[in-house]
Amino acid sequence: MTIQKLTILHSNDMHGDFLEEEKDGVKTGGLARVCQYVKDVREKEEHVLYFNAGDMFRGSIIDSEYLGLSTIELMNVLQPDATCIGNHEVDYGIAHLLFLEKCARFPIVCANLFVTLNNTRLFRPYRNARTGPFKVLVIGILTEDVIASTRSEKVIGTFIDVDEAAREVGIICDNYRTTDTDITVLLTHIGIEEDRRLAERLNPGCGVDFIIGGHSHTYMEQPEIINGIPIVQAYTGTDQIGRFDIRYDDEEKQIVSWDWKTIPVNEHLCGEDPIMKELIGRYQNETDLKYRRVVTRFARKLTHPTRIQETELGNLYADMLQDDSSFDLMIIGSGSIRKEELGPIVEYRDMLENTPFDDALWMLEATGEQLKRMVLYILRDDAWLGHTEFYQYSRGMHIRYNRTTHELKEFTFHDKPIEPEDRITFAVQNYHYVNFDDFFGVPLEEIKKNRKARMVAVSVNNIFEEYLSIHQGLDARVEGRIVIED
Repeated sequence: MTIQKLTILHSNDMHGDFLEEEKDGVKTGGLARVCQYVKDVREKEEHVLYFNAGDMFRGSIIDSEYLGLSTIELMNVLQPDATCIGNHEVDYGIAHLLFLEKCARFPIVCANLFVTLNNTRLFRPYRNARTGPFKVLVIGILTEDVIASTRSEKVIGTFIDVDEAAREVGIICDNYRTTDTDITVLLTHIGIEEDRRLAERLNPGCGVDFIIGGHSHTYMEQPEIINGIPIVQAYTGTDQIGRFDIRYDDEEKQIVSWDWKTIPVNEHLCGEDPIMKELIGRYQNETDLKYRRVVTRFARKLTHPTRIQETELGNLYADMLQDDSSFDLMIIGSGSIRKEELGPIVEYRDMLENTPFDDALWMLEATGEQLKRMVLYILRDDAWLGHTEFYQYSRGMHIRYNRTTHELKEFTFHDKPIEPEDRITFAVQNYHYVNFDDFFGVPLEEIKKNRKARMVAVSVNNIFEEYLSIHQGLDARVEGRIVIED
């Protein structure tokens, strides 16, 4: 028996989290520190691979100012052995993503993003990553959320069903897994729930050994093992990194044992890579000149700790868009608000990083019956799994929902019950407008029969900037706009 050791490091959902922060007096995270740790492990261990499971983009001014090109340049220094596409990789458009791929000096894999006209894949579906005697087959799988982001690009499609994804994995394994393939890894960006379903549906003959995932921002203390396949994820940002240490019998061609853990990335673990730190510093200096000015001061720090409940920032941002508007109710996506906390001092940079998906605002009209259907659809059981759209509402809306009975116990607007025949004008952002049927469960064409849809603003960030700049000392509280009973 000849035992070889392989170390696999992995990250996911970095979202432009390039800068270190001080947490409880400890310098934590930052891409320069992640880079140094990966470099240290590569120097210490004989056989090392590093993978990234998607969503490198969005979340910071450094990323958005350069439309992802800065992120690609930083990742070139990090040198991942493979990355998969995340849904936010397409935020700047498919054509721009293909340009960014040409700038990348690392492989990007995705098996289920293709041109629908001729069924041509946009990216290489797999990569044979090699280190020493090891040959690791890495297959990339993308979430269905990319369809919502590329709705206007009709020629782009993806396999959105886990059964189809499992079949595609089988096809790739049958065609490209050879006798000298030692380990097979699925690098996915579909979320923990879909990873579980995918693992259940995989034929054991495919030989998939590990699923390294992303998208759901799941913190894990230990892997989940489904159908004999360990599933792991490393939360979000750069405060931690996942690590597999695998013992492999080179003669029998089989894994003898493996160990996995999440490692906190802080100053106690390692220093910062000087090259990465200098490059980030250059980008930061450029963006600071443009974006480091105070927009407003809140009365206190406001929070948005989760996307599936009413939050302080959710209420504030919904109210800002509805205030002095031509519509009755603002319905804003919880995922449109990206920071878990903001303030009390808010710089222009903070404002843009908190709402990076700047788009237009559409006004529509619904009957009380239609609005009730929309709310019930939003609050369906899948909402609590974290992979559907959840919404925040402007002042006056009160929803009390029982998860057990699936009933609305309270459904009022400005303290009056919403009757089926009532008419309420409301607004949504463009992303939610073009995906209305999928996100609200009511056909957009049905809603349009009440009143013609009208674009009432071309940029929500223009509204936020103006409102914040002329209102100092803003505050917001969780006040029972959304109450969920178990």
